[in-house]
Amino acid sequence: MSPRTVTRIDLAEAVYRCVGLSRKESASLVQTVLNELADTLAGGEAVKLSSFGSFVVRAKSERIGRNPKTGIEVPITQRRVLVFKPSSVLKARVNGQATPDEDC
Repeated sequence: MSPRTVTRIDLAEAVYRCVGLSRKESASLVQTVLNELADTLAGGEAVKLSSFGSFVVRAKSERIGRNPKTGIEVPITQRRVLVFKPSSVLKARVNGQATPDEDC
């Protein structure tokens, strides 16, 4: 059994089933939430979702890297990276440990 990827459509369908909005409204709501998350992270702010985890933007300074095949040194430019830190509740669910059951 191959791993399955959850898409925006899957999220919108879950909202449709659990909340009772129309499919179009559900898709719009999911898109709005994702846009808000992306805009906040692009602005350099952290996003914390209770019982899920935190998204943080970290700055990485310029450094020298090495091509593992040839051994040639290559400069890696300064950049910002997105880091996700799961909450203890999410870690417990992933590991099959008991967590409070949620509806839908």
